[in-house]
This record gives sequence, C-alpha cells and structure tokens, in this order.
Amino acid sequence: MDAVRVALLREVLAGTEWLGATRRFAGVLRGSVVAHGGGLLLVGTAAYEPWHLAAHLVDEAAWSGTPELAPTLVRHGARPSDPAHLAVGLGRIEAARRGETLLVVSPEGDVPVLERVSDARRAGVTVLALGPGEGELTGLAHEILAVPDGSELDLDTVQHLVSAAAGEQAVPSRGRRRLRDRLSRLAESLTAPPPAPW
Repeated sequence: MDAVRVALLREVLAGTEWLGATRRFAGVLRGSVVAHGGGLLLVGTAAYEPWHLAAHLVDEAAWSGTPELAPTLVRHGARPSDPAHLAVGLGRIEAARRGETLLVVSPEGDVPVLERVSDARRAGVTVLALGPGEGELTGLAHEILAVPDGSELDLDTVQHLVSAAAGEQAVPSRGRRRLRDRLSRLAESLTAPPPAPW
C-alpha cells in the first residue's frame, strides 16, 4: 500500500478510533526505538511472518530520516544460507538486551515464542504487540494494539497505518522540546551569520 492509499484510508477512517489508536501505538514504537538509538526486532509466528511491515518500516525509516525504525526481521525458519537480512533466527530474541524493542505481530492470541518474549522482557527489552488482544502475549507486552477478529480492519491494514504513523515527525509538546530539537536550534543560532549593521 503506497502513501496515497494510506492517505485515502485515513480519510475513510476519520472519526473512528483506529486513527488515534494506530498513531498512539506508532508513537510508542517510535519513542522506544528513538530514545534508545535503535534496536527494533520484529517477529511473527511460523505461519505469519510480518514481511510487509518490515519492508514498510524500512521505507519509513529512510523517508523520515529515522534509521532507528528499520527493524531486524526475526524469522522462525531462518537458515544460515539465507541472505543476511533474512537469516536472523529466534536466537536473536534470546540475545536482546535493555534498550532494544521487540514488536510481536500475530494473528493468534498466543505465539510459540512466549517464553523467549518473557525472557527478553525480564532482560529489559520493551515488548510491543500487534494482534487480537487476547492470550498470554497481552500480559507480557508493555503496549498492545488489539485487532480482534471481526473488527472493521484486518491485521495487514492496521500494520500499514502503524508503519505510516511511525514515520511521521512527532510534534514536540508545548514547553517540552526534545533534546535534539533544542540542540539543533542552538547550533543554528551559533552558526548563523551576524546581523547586518544598519
């Protein structure tokens, strides 16, 4: 789904809870990876690998100038002979540490990697979940965006909205600017030419 289709979808969804929910979730995702300088792991199930979300997050990372959004796709059936970007197996979740973010996408309530996700959380990893909003995964996740069966949108469509929202520049809240914004403004004022004498 391209940017034009996402914009049209947003128009159709205006006034529903989906726009706010996907933007909030994307804000948590973006805030988590930017605050820690990256380290986004993306995992699904053996039957449902979130390839599409990974590709869209890579695009959004490039377009928004936020390389931290580019995920490492963790695969259930990864083989050493696969290309490097497809050869990351479940052991990567076990190696995850404080400051990293793990986004679990699953159409089912429980995923077969629950023990690994639990261990990663205990190690200080921020766990986010995108799925039906039921099962043990919801208890492990710091933040969840529930897409129950029978809702107006399916999991794939919600992933498009989340990835597009994650790439949007967050507007600093009034009175609280991000450190990067303040440093940028300071650098501009220090490097600006002196005012012309009158």
